[in-house]
Amino acid sequence: MNVSVVLFTADLRLHDHPPLRAALDGSRQVVPLFVRDRAVDAAGFAAPNRLAFLADSLRDLDAGLRERGGRLVLRSGDLVDEVCKAAGEADADEVHLAADVSAHARRREERLRAALETQGVRLHVHDAVTAAVDPGAVVPSSSDHFAVFTPYFRHWSQRRLRTPLRAPGRVRVPDGVGSQELPLRGDLPGLSPALAEGGETQGRRRFAAWLRSGIAAYEDRHDDLAGDATSRLSPHLHFGTLSPVELVHRARRAGGPGAEAFVRQLAWRDFHRQVLAARPRAAHADYRTKHDRWRSERTAREDVEAWRAGRTGYPIVDAAMRQLRHEGWMHNRGRLLTASFLAKTLYVDWRVGARHFLELLVDGDVANNQLNWQWMAGTGTDSRPNRVLNPVTQAKRYDPDGAYVRRWLPELRDVAVPGIHEPWKLPGPVRAALDYPDPIVELSAGLDRFRRARERR
Repeated sequence: MNVSVVLFTADLRLHDHPPLRAALDGSRQVVPLFVRDRAVDAAGFAAPNRLAFLADSLRDLDAGLRERGGRLVLRSGDLVDEVCKAAGEADADEVHLAADVSAHARRREERLRAALETQGVRLHVHDAVTAAVDPGAVVPSSSDHFAVFTPYFRHWSQRRLRTPLRAPGRVRVPDGVGSQELPLRGDLPGLSPALAEGGETQGRRRFAAWLRSGIAAYEDRHDDLAGDATSRLSPHLHFGTLSPVELVHRARRAGGPGAEAFVRQLAWRDFHRQVLAARPRAAHADYRTKHDRWRSERTAREDVEAWRAGRTGYPIVDAAMRQLRHEGWMHNRGRLLTASFLAKTLYVDWRVGARHFLELLVDGDVANNQLNWQWMAGTGTDSRPNRVLNPVTQAKRYDPDGAYVRRWLPELRDVAVPGIHEPWKLPGPVRAALDYPDPIVELSAGLDRFRRARERR
C-alpha cells in the first residue's frame, strides 16, 4: 500500500498544509477528502452564509488540486464512517488531518482513530495547522491554560513558529474513489446579500492587498467603524483558506506598529482556542459564573427582536446589527458594542446573542464567538467583568461624523452630527419626521438593572 487519505476540515487550502505535505511524502498517492459531517448539521452549525463560503472554498480547493493533477473527493454523512470507506476504497494505510479544539472535534478524532485501527490504518494528527500556536504549546506553571491574555501573549510571542510550507507541485489521486458533486453557492437560500467570496485564491488575494495597503495603518485605524480598515480575513481563518502560521510570518516581515497589532489579534484567536480546549463547557456555560439571572429570549422577546432587527433606537448598535444581516460579517468594534448592549444594557442571556451571531456570521467560530460573547457578558476572561460600553460615547469616539451610521441606517442619512447618535434629542418636528424608533431602554435604567443584578449598588 502506498496511498494516504488527507481529511480536510477547517484547513481548505494547498499552501502551508502540513497534513497534505506529510501525506505526499515519498511520492505517495493521496485521496484529498472532505466530509460534510452530518453531526455538524444536526448541531445547528450549518448556517447558510457559512455553507456558501464553504461551497466557494471547496470549489477553489478542487480547482487547485486539478491544476496539480488531482481532485477533491466529497462525501457526506457520518465523518468516521465516510473516512473509513474512502480509506478502504483506496487501500490506504494512513490518514492525515489537522488537530482541532472543540469537544465535538476531539471526540470525533478518538472515534476515527479507533475505527481506523480496526482496518489497520494509522491516523496522524498534525498541530499548528488551524492555529499559529496550538493549545497546550504554552501553559502557565500553575494551570493547564492561560486565563488572562497578556501573559499568554508574552509566552505566545516567544514561541518559535514552524516555517510555512509551499503548495505541492503535483497531487496524484488513485482511481476508483467516488465523489459527490461539489456544492454551489447559488443553490443556497437565505444568504446575506453582500456575503464575501470564499476560497484560498480569494483569501490570498485579499491578504496580499492587505499587506500592501492596509496593515501599516491598522494600529491607528482598526477601531474606525466607517473606515473599514480591518483585514476582513476572519472568514478565511475560520475555514482555513489562509494559514495563521503564514499570516504571522508575513506580518512580522512587514513590520511596524500596524503589523504588531494585527499579529496580536491572531494571538487572541489562539488564546480563545486554548481556553476552549481546556474548558470545553465554555462553549455553552459560563467560564466564570457571576450567578446571573439573565432575562431569557422568551421574557425579553420584544427587546431581543428589536436588537436583531437593528431597531433598538441606538443608531450605532442598529447600524452594526444591520451590517451583520447584510454582509454576514460585522466590524469587531460593532461586535463589542452590540454584545455589551444585549448582555448588559438589556441584561439578556449572552447565549441568545451568541446563537444569533452564529446564525449569520460567515466567520462563526465556536471558540472566538462564544468566548468573545462571554468576555463582553462578564462571565469570561475579562479582568473587568462589570464594564459596560455606553453606545453613545462609543459612537462619538469611533464614528465621530456618523458615516457608519448613515451607511447602514438610511432613515438617518440626512441627520447631522451630533443628532445622528442621539436622534431622540432632535427638535420635535425633525424627530417626528424620522422613521426611527425611540430607545427601547434608557441607558441609566439598563446600567442600574445590571449593577443590581451583579450586586454592585
